[in-house]
Amino acid sequence: MKISTKGRYGLTIMIELAKHYGEGPKSLKSIAQTHNLSEHYLEQLIAPLRNAGLVKSVRGAYGGYVLSKDPQEITSGDVIRVLEGPITPVEGIEEEEPVKRQLWIRIRDAVKDVLDNTTLMDLANYKDTGEIDSYMYYI
Repeated sequence: MKISTKGRYGLTIMIELAKHYGEGPKSLKSIAQTHNLSEHYLEQLIAPLRNAGLVKSVRGAYGGYVLSKDPQEITSGDVIRVLEGPITPVEGIEEEEPVKRQLWIRIRDAVKDVLDNTTLMDLANYKDTGEIDSYMYYI
């Protein structure tokens, strides 16, 4: 499964809204400027997020968008499914031979588990420590 710019930029919007949750609406223009992204492209992404009930629009001079629920109640999986569709590593898992089908299902379930257990609050509160999780091998 490859996440496109739709999913990546959609998560960017949602993380920004989560960071400012409870502070009032945030404009797409300010999000676009902060992350050096196309405001026009973000406008295309916000519509399906609004239609899915993940965000609400606020009209007016100080309008913009707000999350429709607490950031702890929205997962990255919710956002990715709206923008990218179902989470699956390969098409047609059902037609695969059993040994490969088992592998694809395990991969799908692992990805789903990460996405469905990572909330917008987790992402908004993330602090980069500079450490990279990796294994140390000794020979």
